[in-house]
Amino acid sequence: MASHAIVMLHGQPGSRTDWQQLAGLLPAHLQVLALDRPGYGASPYPAGDFAQNARAVLAELDAAGIGRAVVVGHSYGGGVALALATLAPERVDALVLLASVGPGCLTGWDRLLAAPVAGEVCAVTAWSLTPWLARARLAVISRRRRRPIGASEYVNWHIWASAHYDRGPLWRTFLTEQRSLVGDIDDLTASLAGVRQPTLLLADPQDAVIPVEATYQLAAAMPDARVELLHNIGHHLPVRGAAKTAARITQFLAALDGLPATA
Repeated sequence: MASHAIVMLHGQPGSRTDWQQLAGLLPAHLQVLALDRPGYGASPYPAGDFAQNARAVLAELDAAGIGRAVVVGHSYGGGVALALATLAPERVDALVLLASVGPGCLTGWDRLLAAPVAGEVCAVTAWSLTPWLARARLAVISRRRRRPIGASEYVNWHIWASAHYDRGPLWRTFLTEQRSLVGDIDDLTASLAGVRQPTLLLADPQDAVIPVEATYQLAAAMPDARVELLHNIGHHLPVRGAAKTAARITQFLAALDGLPATA
């Protein structure tokens, strides 16, 4: 297998540590770069829309001396990966999109969270209360089970429980991205026919955040995309489905290189 560079873009909320387990399961010779997206973790860039995220990724690629890469994006990070493939197609060898945003992904909650005034109220409330509630919920579960709760269990609770304020109130990042998602999804959809890189779409039919129908719509709009389903994982494929996802990515890279696929 060729020595590809792999760039990993987390979802919303999230951080580069979301990829730690999965990255460790990929072939050792691959160059893996997991990034904190703008507005999260150690990123030096403020929160922004898909295009601003894509430009930040380009800057990170330049800083790392990476000319071309296979871009792996989860959820909102999938939208960033698509924006990058449109903005700088010469820098993207292929895409792997995990439960990605795309046509048909919006719900009434998405629109409410992006709305004027209501969006601010919901975001502030969520980021004020939800991390505390998540930590309390995990503590209750741990006491009932009389053991610590593993990182691959109750992933959504873990993500919210560990949310903090490295770059100021994260509700602002959340709100900025929600408004980008609602405002820019039509433009993102219109650009899909021009995304000609080979693309692997992974999704779980039981995903309660991004409906699997949205993944099929995304694939139908792209010239060179295929869908593979993973089961009993849910939305958080990089964490709860690290082993299965890493195996599918490895097979996809082998196919890119014209080699026999192996698990």
